[in-house]
Amino acid sequence: MDSPGPEPDRVPLQRQLTAEYMRMAGGRSNVHGLVEVDVTDARERIRTIEAETGTALSFTAFVVSCLAAAVAERPRVNRYHDWRGRVHQFEDVDVNVLVERAGNGERVGVPHVVRAADRRSVRSIHHEIRRVQSDTSPPDAARFAGLTRRLPGVVRRQMWRLPQLFPTRWKRLAGTVAVTSVGMFGTRNGWAISPTNYTLQLTVGGIGTRPRLIDGELRSREFLSLTVTFDHDVVDGAEAARFVERLGERLEAGAGLDGVSAE
Repeated sequence: MDSPGPEPDRVPLQRQLTAEYMRMAGGRSNVHGLVEVDVTDARERIRTIEAETGTALSFTAFVVSCLAAAVAERPRVNRYHDWRGRVHQFEDVDVNVLVERAGNGERVGVPHVVRAADRRSVRSIHHEIRRVQSDTSPPDAARFAGLTRRLPGVVRRQMWRLPQLFPTRWKRLAGTVAVTSVGMFGTRNGWAISPTNYTLQLTVGGIGTRPRLIDGELRSREFLSLTVTFDHDVVDGAEAARFVERLGERLEAGAGLDGVSAE
């Protein structure tokens, strides 16, 4: 009789929670827009700031700042519908951003909410992201996973219905819009598409170089791949298009980077 093999590994709870989140978010009316934005001037400005200050400015902080400012200008994308058909539109733009930090011998992305990001400077957001990256205490997501360890899956999955049931509680727990980045884990450009529980989510891809015609001359430019995901039950196509246009303008112009060296 064969001896029993080794006990199979269990799927980590954090992975189970991610799978449950994706399953529940997949039931929303998500619409994805794939866009490219010329960030050559913004990245050059960031390199200049690093040369002047000796500190590398977080590109994620710049993206979060541009996103929050664009949302503040187009507040209809900062709203949720609850189960009673009521509209909740929030004034503050609380951005849930995926921050890369060390954990268990590897670097992983953990969620962190930057509160009132629309009223924060790029430098302020940069410092907050760096603080979270250097924090060695268990992330909030790990503490949340521990609290839910004993709950059955059917109960855990209902937690991801908070945006539809109680939007204000969802805001306190997870913010109002989200930024996630696949670009932090690689160097190639490209897009990623995933369901989300947010009315608006920005997925940041990689940066690639290609020519662009400027003033009749072909020049090598750096293009950022972005996936902008909306809940179409909340945001119509025209409003989404106007928001994406404004976000692209802010990113291309390097909005918020002027005066950063002096802060």
